[in-house]
Amino acid sequence: MAKMTVVELLDVFKGMTLLELSEFLKAFEEEFGVTAAAPVAVQAAADAPAVEAVEEQDEFDLILESFGDKKIQVIKAMREIIPGLGLKEAKDLVEAAPKAVLEKVDKDAAEAARIKLEAAGARAALR
Repeated sequence: MAKMTVVELLDVFKGMTLLELSEFLKAFEEEFGVTAAAPVAVQAAADAPAVEAVEEQDEFDLILESFGDKKIQVIKAMREIIPGLGLKEAKDLVEAAPKAVLEKVDKDAAEAARIKLEAAGARAALR
């Protein structure tokens, strides 16, 4: 078979139906052990309008992972973080670790509470 130029190949492809092109693509992938899926997805993503890919999280949960070896200080910090929390409730909350302490709060409040708990000796995480 004589070598065809790219232009000639494109002319052949232009004359094919979508079903024929699909069959050709499958045969090409099998013959050469490649896939056209990744480049097509990349091209589609490049052609898509600029949309914010990841929406920034605006609500956080503060999880008390452990109270460490300074339980009394952590209980005091817990009562500062959650106003109106009694001593018994704060103790029960601290001893229930790992547990969500604050749920669906803004980042600044969650971060401030995490810092207070960690300063008291606890381990806490934002999620």
